[in-house]
Amino acid sequence: MISELISKDDRFQEILERLNRKSVEDYYNPYRMFDWPDSLPEDRWWMSPELMTTHGTDVAAELDQEQLHRLSRWESINFYSLNVDGIRDLIVEVTRRIHTRGFEIPSEFFHHFIGEENEHMWFFAEFCLRYGKKIYRKLEPAGEGESWPDEAASFLVFARILLFEELVDHFNSTMAADERLHDTIRAVNRIHHQDESRHIAFGRELVSLLFKELQAKASEEQLGRVRDYVKRYLNYSFASLFNPHVYRDAEIPEPFAVRRRLLASPRSAEFQQQVFRKPLNYLVRTGILTDRDLTSVRPSAEGVRV
Repeated sequence: MISELISKDDRFQEILERLNRKSVEDYYNPYRMFDWPDSLPEDRWWMSPELMTTHGTDVAAELDQEQLHRLSRWESINFYSLNVDGIRDLIVEVTRRIHTRGFEIPSEFFHHFIGEENEHMWFFAEFCLRYGKKIYRKLEPAGEGESWPDEAASFLVFARILLFEELVDHFNSTMAADERLHDTIRAVNRIHHQDESRHIAFGRELVSLLFKELQAKASEEQLGRVRDYVKRYLNYSFASLFNPHVYRDAEIPEPFAVRRRLLASPRSAEFQQQVFRKPLNYLVRTGILTDRDLTSVRPSAEGVRV
């Protein structure tokens, strides 16, 4: 039972106590935190160009500076839209487990987590609606719907939450420090990175314990299925950055063909390894994955429903 592993893990409980204390000490009112200008300049980057899906590709070489700036606006809106959808899903899953059997000890942190993530969802949605007049609908994964025993289901829930936060934090930490971006964009990313550092620290500890419980009960065949699912989730999350509706709104011709070209480009695989460098190191170090190779389940244009 996961509660027994947690109760015997002094290190995890010390981390939980510290994170609970930091959540209280670092609390801020997001509704008063941001200075929302009426508009953001369209002749500047809205996302660090190195984080854009077109960076280093033939598609980028075909676009002029004005087009690239316009694309950065819509890629930015898509990124924050992914945050809105991802946060909504993770709040639902954590709420299902708060004060339930097995999760008694981390439930206090779950309260902080749910509250902070709800506020994150608000300011990401606020950005999208103020400066894009929309929240993009997320791309749905194709071929999902597997059923899992309880131990695997809980592990995969918190693994998905952790990996989503790791992907987002890679973007947040980069854009928070990028002086090419408007102060409002940098502030949104900086504040989110500040909170996510706590969530990631918690997530890594909990996911490691949940995997120990799973390992003790699962067969090698079941562990293989779990590892394949984790890799497919990494690919789905990465492929969601390549939204054809973004390319359409940026006035790039043949947006679906552009998506296929970008996902098939050599830069795509390199970019994915950059984005997931830290979580892949963690997954391999803990034995959750046995290697960093994602090519056997590489994302494709057909990997999501649009």
